[in-house]
Amino acid sequence: MYRNASTCLNRPVARTRRSAAPRPEESSPPLSSGSPRNEVTGVLREDLVARVRQEIASGVYDTPAKWEAALDRLAERLGLR
Repeated sequence: MYRNASTCLNRPVARTRRSAAPRPEESSPPLSSGSPRNEVTGVLREDLVARVRQEIASGVYDTPAKWEAALDRLAERLGLR
């Protein structure tokens, strides 16, 4: 439990610890063109999901190019590039 000094804003001190987890509406990213849902109707593209599941099961989904692209996006989000 943290207590603010007298120079800080006054607010009640909670006796129970609140979770720092984001709210559900904040944690889910907006649909993008890479989403398996149709952006207009919001319908799940079952054909895409089935194809990706098959590729994962056969071991061909994860390629070095996809890993590099994912690492590049992660580095950009973390401000490393």
